[in-house]
Amino acid sequence: MSDEEEVYSEEEEEEEEEVVETTTTTTTTKVEAEKEGDPEFIKRQDQKRSDLDEQLREYITEWRKQRAKEEDDLKKLKEKQAKRKISRAEEERKMAERKKQEEERRVREIEEKKQRDIEEKRRRLEDAEKKRQTMMQALKDQNKNKGPNFTITKRDATSNLSAAQLERNKTKEQLEEEKKISLSIRIKPLLLDGLSVEKLREKATELWDCIVKLETEKYDLEERQKRQDYDLKELKERQKQQLRHKALKKGLDPEALTGKYPPKIQVASKYERRVDTRSYDDKKKLFEGGLEDIIKETNEKLWKDKFGEFDSRQKTRLPKWFGERPGKKPGDPESPEGEEEGKQAADDDDDLKEPVIEPEPEEEEEEEEVEVDEEEEEEEEEEEE
Repeated sequence: MSDEEEVYSEEEEEEEEEVVETTTTTTTTKVEAEKEGDPEFIKRQDQKRSDLDEQLREYITEWRKQRAKEEDDLKKLKEKQAKRKISRAEEERKMAERKKQEEERRVREIEEKKQRDIEEKRRRLEDAEKKRQTMMQALKDQNKNKGPNFTITKRDATSNLSAAQLERNKTKEQLEEEKKISLSIRIKPLLLDGLSVEKLREKATELWDCIVKLETEKYDLEERQKRQDYDLKELKERQKQQLRHKALKKGLDPEALTGKYPPKIQVASKYERRVDTRSYDDKKKLFEGGLEDIIKETNEKLWKDKFGEFDSRQKTRLPKWFGERPGKKPGDPESPEGEEEGKQAADDDDDLKEPVIEPEPEEEEEEEEVEVDEEEEEEEEEEEE
């Protein structure tokens, strides 16, 4: 039994209890009225009872109709819920099937792409193997004809990366895969099932001839590599000689253009019309410091001059204390007093550094002439007396 049915059953029980209570109340009132014996009261009570019974019947019928309607609605909702569950399960099944098909299609596309890539690599390696075979054949013909030792092939302008750079950019997995594909092309499978002794011997001789052929190709390639290394050394030496001649023509050092880096730029002075031969460090120092360094150098020089003057001055002696000069060692000769006073006065003058105004020489001569004239006048007056 569901929750809704339990609720409805409880409501029915409550209504039945109400009906029983009303009936009991009516019976009690009837019994009391009969005991009293009043006919009007009995009639009024009967009328009330009949009205109440009529209302109860109407309420019960109305309630039954409502209950039947609710039951029909509940049944419809349950049917709708069941249909919705069925449709949802069907939709989920279709969605799962669609996802499964999508996943299978994606996996199939990935596998097809891998197969296409493998086929493309196989085809590319087969073309490379064919080119190698044709190149080997051309080299053999070239060696027979005794042509030049090396050939210079022009690089394709459309390709930005060389074959070596492309090879270096490949990952380890790509190299392993290409190795497997190339080995599967070069190494043919051995089918020895059901072969007779004669067939096995023929197969062994065929394999031996293949080994001999590969060893001869290996030897030819090693000799060709040695010859190419020698030719590269020769070409580098020729290039160095050309660069030396070029540097000498430009007035540079012979080894200026042969190094790893380009030569230093010679800066020409715009105003002096000559080549600036200063090194990079000297040019760099021009922009370090400036006026501050110049002021610092001048201050340093001035301080050194002043310190030299101060250090070369005449030292003053300490005054005597009770007839003895402090700091004088026993046994040292005494210096004369006049010399000490003169030195002390000179040192005091140097320490005070007061400007001494000396009389002009012309004024001194005039004063001397005036004194001479006064002496001559006095002599004349004495003679006259």
